[in-house]
Amino acid sequence: MTAPAITAAPTTVHHTLTLRALTEGLGSALGHEHRARLAQDLAAVSEQGPAALDSRFPAAGRVYGRGRLPGWAGWSVEDGVRTRLLAQLKAEGAELAQEITERYRNGDAAERRGVLCALPFLPLGPHAVHLTDDALRTNDNRLIAAALGPYARVHLDQYRWRQAVLKCLFTGIPLAKVAGLHERRDAELARMAVGFATERRAAGRTVPADLWLVATHDS
Repeated sequence: MTAPAITAAPTTVHHTLTLRALTEGLGSALGHEHRARLAQDLAAVSEQGPAALDSRFPAAGRVYGRGRLPGWAGWSVEDGVRTRLLAQLKAEGAELAQEITERYRNGDAAERRGVLCALPFLPLGPHAVHLTDDALRTNDNRLIAAALGPYARVHLDQYRWRQAVLKCLFTGIPLAKVAGLHERRDAELARMAVGFATERRAAGRTVPADLWLVATHDS
């Protein structure tokens, strides 16, 4: 797929208020010392740019913890911290995509997930779709689920989006994790889902209980 031409400044998928809500969620999850540390880290990224991420981005889990982030289903504290760090960068569009791509390629699974979680908060336009494509090619369910968030809902083309939903059925990822499922499901996806169910039954295998979410479609 050829990326659409950019005629205006790239925008974020999420509204600024959503980033504020994430910041507040982190504030409630972190203790006083960690809140102060996060404020210092965010200021450093604002002042120094990408260089300030070199040590801070990989260390987010070790420094701030890997527990669940209250109010953010499926998110960990380190996901939230990494998202806030990336959101402090002043770049946008292709330049920002290049920077976060390096963080993704050089990072471990947790760092890659942090990049994917951050996508809808960043002014990227369609420039980071290649990262969702990469995550969807993996066998890591946490990366696949993170890749099918709000960024993919807006920027992934329909063909690849259908294939990604089908992969969720294959791998057992709950379809509730797919952002925009109700809005984007279509007759072709329903046909694919029914075919998948038929093959599973013929092989004596179980059919995912949530397949009904996409197996029917009102024209």
